Amino acid sequence: VQLQASGGGLVQSGGSLRLSCAASGSIGNINGMAWYRQAPGKGRELVASIFNDGTASAANSVKGRFTISRDNAKNTAYLQMNTLKPDDTAVYYCNAWTEGLEYEYWGRGTLVTVSS
Repeated sequence: VQLQASGGGLVQSGGSLRLSCAASGSIGNINGMAWYRQAPGKGRELVASIFNDGTASAANSVKGRFTISRDNAKNTAYLQMNTLKPDDTAVYYCNAWTEGLEYEYWGRGTLVTVSS
């Protein structure tokens, strides 16, 4: 499975961005997809996740501002980020996993920079 993330960039505080993660390869066993982020000098944290059935969750720090979604026909997950804050500045990584976490896949990160 290959994951291709895109959509990062520079945005002012209060602005919006939408990240995309396109999955390809042996995607039939994917059970869910997620977005993680890693800010400078910090560990990687889970931002939001979504299962194949559409069940989604988000970290408390982004609830009400970020929304994860999937287009199964396009094998693509999205992260709509609104009301961005400087603290959201990080490299965002796409993630996918198979049932039981037997396998886990990571895409290259995409940098999101929020200026104050």
